[in-house]
Amino acid sequence: MNAPTARDLETIAWQLGRPPTGVLAVARRCTYGYPQVVMSHPLHRQGEEFVVFPTLFWLSCPFLVAEVSRLEAAGAVKRCERQLAADPALSAAYVRSHDAYREERLSLLSPEDGEFLRAHRAWDSVETGIAGLRNPRRVKCLHAQLGHYLARGGNPVGEAVAAELPRLFCPPGRVQCAEGDREDLPCCQP
Repeated sequence: MNAPTARDLETIAWQLGRPPTGVLAVARRCTYGYPQVVMSHPLHRQGEEFVVFPTLFWLSCPFLVAEVSRLEAAGAVKRCERQLAADPALSAAYVRSHDAYREERLSLLSPEDGEFLRAHRAWDSVETGIAGLRNPRRVKCLHAQLGHYLARGGNPVGEAVAAELPRLFCPPGRVQCAEGDREDLPCCQP
């Protein structure tokens, strides 16, 4: 994991279709060197205005986003929930991944952030698991599950999603993020 460069931030803006906020690091790069998963700070704050960001590891790769969207459209979220309900060991591993995720998110908050959130009665909003879930027996947002797995491992749902995909990067000759290297993209201009 490394701090994003200016070029990384331009690529991430192209990937997301908007300027990124709160990016702390590039948590994983694809085979071609482009950001694939970014790590985001859990609290985006401007004065007294704030947003608690539930996704610590954001899947930014447009190729993977599209592939995972297809899985979700085919009912993969419910299928994962059924598998967790049927397999106690898998469910326990998934709960552990939520616990690790929550602890890592909380570790990024300064004491001042904690005081601010408590004063605004929002502390419970950062004490959530993957994709902002409060119930670690539920599955939500396979993009967040895969992002967490690719960044940290140890997430059985993210691992299952990765196993269902034909590949974890763009096919050679069709590298989507290379399109973001063009200087004429509006998101990449000052």
